[in-house]
Order: sequence, then C-alpha cells, then structure tokens
Amino acid sequence: MSQSLMKKSALRILPGLLCLALPLSSCSSSKSASTTAMTVTPAEQRYREATDRIEKKNYDKAIVILESLMFSTRATELEDDVLNAPADSYFKTKEYILAADTYRRLLQQTPDSPHARNAQFQLARSYEKLSPFHELDQEYTVKAISEFTTYLDQYPSDDSEEAASDADMYKKLMEVDPSNASYRQKYEAAMAVLSSESPARYSSQAIPVLREKLAHNRFSIARQYVRLKKYQAAEIYYDVVINQYADTKWIEPAWVGKIDTEIKRANWFEARQSIETFQQLFPGKEKLVEDAAKKVLSHYSNSRDPKSKE
Repeated sequence: MSQSLMKKSALRILPGLLCLALPLSSCSSSKSASTTAMTVTPAEQRYREATDRIEKKNYDKAIVILESLMFSTRATELEDDVLNAPADSYFKTKEYILAADTYRRLLQQTPDSPHARNAQFQLARSYEKLSPFHELDQEYTVKAISEFTTYLDQYPSDDSEEAASDADMYKKLMEVDPSNASYRQKYEAAMAVLSSESPARYSSQAIPVLREKLAHNRFSIARQYVRLKKYQAAEIYYDVVINQYADTKWIEPAWVGKIDTEIKRANWFEARQSIETFQQLFPGKEKLVEDAAKKVLSHYSNSRDPKSKE
C-alpha cells in the first residue's frame, strides 16, 4: 500500500487499534463507528490488489488494475495513490516516458498530494534516465535539469525531516499493532531514507553532471561545423558554451575554438580581444593560445609594414 494511503488509512483505523489495547468496556460506545470507518470500498479493494501485485513485482498486472481505477477515483482520496503507484511501477520497469507522463499527471491533478514531493523528484529522474549520449538530441537533458531545479526550488529543506516524521509515526503504530507487516515495511523505508542520500542532495549533484553533458553537446556541434568549414556557425556554438556553460570543463576549449574560428574568418580585431580575455580568465594557460597570438601579431605586423604590401 502506498505511503499516502497508508497514512490516510492509519488515521482512520488508529482509534480502533487503540481501542483494542484498552478494556472493551471503554470502546463499546464507538463500536459501530469504528466498524463503519474500516469499511473498504470496491475501489480501495482493487487498489490493494494492485499494491499486493506491486509488492510481488508483478508490475504489468498491477498497472492494468490501476489504469482501470484512474477515472473512477478522480476527486477521491485514492486519486493520488492510483496515479503514484503506476508511475513508480513504470519507473521500476524502465518505462521512463510513461513514468514521466504519469508523475506529471499526478502533479497537475493533485498538487497538494503527499506524493507530490516524490513525484517531482521522480519526474526529474525519469528525464535523467532518458537523457542520451552527448552527441544526440538533448531535449530530455534540458527537461531533467529544469525538473531537478524545480524540486530544489519547491523543497529546499532536507528530505530527512519528512522521513523522521514517518519513522516516528510508524514506530508508534507498530507499538499498537506489532504484527502489522505494512507498518514495519514503512518504518524501515523511512529509516532507509534517513541513512541514505537525500533527493535534495541527489538533485544538487545531478544538475552539474547534466550541464556538463549539454556543454559537451554544444561543443561537439561547434567542432562539426569546423570540420565542415562553416566557421560562423561554429563560433555561434562556441559562444553558447562560453555564455551559458562557464561552470563546465568545456569553457576553456570553447574559448580556444572561438579564437581559432575568428582567425579563420580573418576577424583579427575580435581574435585579439578574445586572446586577451582568455589570458585574463585563465592565467598560466597562455600556451593554449600561443600560436593564435603569434598569428594575430604577425597579421598586424605585416599590415603596418609597407614592404609586405608590395
């Protein structure tokens, strides 16, 4: 059963469980109310069947059940659970496009859901998984960066706070009902979060890696244009790396490439300016542009020498 539904169910049945721990006489007046509260609807029964299949890693059959519930559970307590469970199942079966689509539906339809935080993180991870080799189209890389950034903007606090709250709640529930396997499972899951890398930390580390890939992609496109002798187009992509990805390792080679294309296009004044900027930005690495500097100096020396024009 999902964490959200477990919390909802726990809130409904906790009074009843507490009654079991007290003398029967003290609970007699609330017997009918407790029985009513624990009534399971057909939709809840089907949802439980799906979660049972998920626990057995029978994801395909679970998804079939959950998809049949998506319409009937709209605007009910189950709506977010019925969206979150198949999204997680799609992710576990590496159906990342379907996972991303379902996580986004959850965020759009139930933005206040307890699952929203995890859905935002998993949406970003789905796009991260879809991000291809740097030479291919980087649409999903851009989306992954955007969604990880959204996660950090919306949930700047550490994820361990929620996990600590969950661990405390399920620990108390296990004291009331020690034999309940679901409570123990949720308690162990919360403790695992507390002892592992948080989504916030993961997001912060993923973004620079993805930005490196994007910068590599733009740099590779520039190099392809150089091979085609389309130097103006190459310079445009070198500028993209310089202006948008200065925090990556591709910034230095992008400057060197830009200087080279400026020389090839006989843009001597721009080349000289670029060389001076490079020397200021990267002191001690003048050798990388040493040959280019000699070419620029030679050009200006020849242009001032009357004999060079004869």
